[in-house]
Amino acid sequence: MTTRAAPRVPVRVLPVTAWLLGGGVVLTQIVYSMTDPADRLPTTVLSVVLFCLASVLDAASRLGARAAGVLVAVAGGGGLLAEAVGVHTGFPFGEYAYTGSLGVQVLGVPLVVPMAWIMMAWPSVLVGRALVGRGRARGPAWAVVAVAAWALASWDVFLDPQMVDAGHWTWAHPTPALPGVEGIPLTNFAGWLLVAVLITGALHALLDDPGPDLRRGPAPALYLWTYGSSVWAHAAFFDRPGSSLVGGLLMGAVAVPFAVALWRAHR
Repeated sequence: MTTRAAPRVPVRVLPVTAWLLGGGVVLTQIVYSMTDPADRLPTTVLSVVLFCLASVLDAASRLGARAAGVLVAVAGGGGLLAEAVGVHTGFPFGEYAYTGSLGVQVLGVPLVVPMAWIMMAWPSVLVGRALVGRGRARGPAWAVVAVAAWALASWDVFLDPQMVDAGHWTWAHPTPALPGVEGIPLTNFAGWLLVAVLITGALHALLDDPGPDLRRGPAPALYLWTYGSSVWAHAAFFDRPGSSLVGGLLMGAVAVPFAVALWRAHR
């Protein structure tokens, strides 16, 4: 008696599902901007969950299930470890505390926080690989990691002011700060850059680099959406023109060249 093999899930299901999740991210964030500030928590969490899942499936569709597992372990586990150490010791970000508004916590860190590290770490690696080079023209690993880490850490110039203003965490010593980004200490951005180097460096070392196909999967588009929508939202909705300008310049240093690369890939 012969047994029939279980039907395989078509490979195209992964990128299609990732694109659907990416569309959900955009829709959720649009709803967020139209919601009263006191009622934004559900859309905050939902957008992170959808973005995280989209990034994981994007990685799986490009490099297989192992890549998705590595992404979750390195970015999620590494982000959780860094945040747990940070919230209990003040290193490497500075002394801060979560207010408890973001829901379930693990080791004193809201579960949604390591998911945020996952969601942006993967697109940031793709940014680094795309801008430094790919295939035979691939640049040195240190350069890929430097660009990827900047792509990830510069996003926090938008994230931290928004979340502090929403009351999700507080800083014990919010000065000195970046000009125009009041309330967030410089130590936080230094800590982000350090952790971003470690996470993106590990991901780049552990995952194959056949060259990022910028035409496949939502991660590249979601990175650029995050950049553009953050510049707009901080200027128009959050009354943070300073962080809109500074974040626009710092994250734009990689986001704008990446947008050009994405445009060329689709020509």
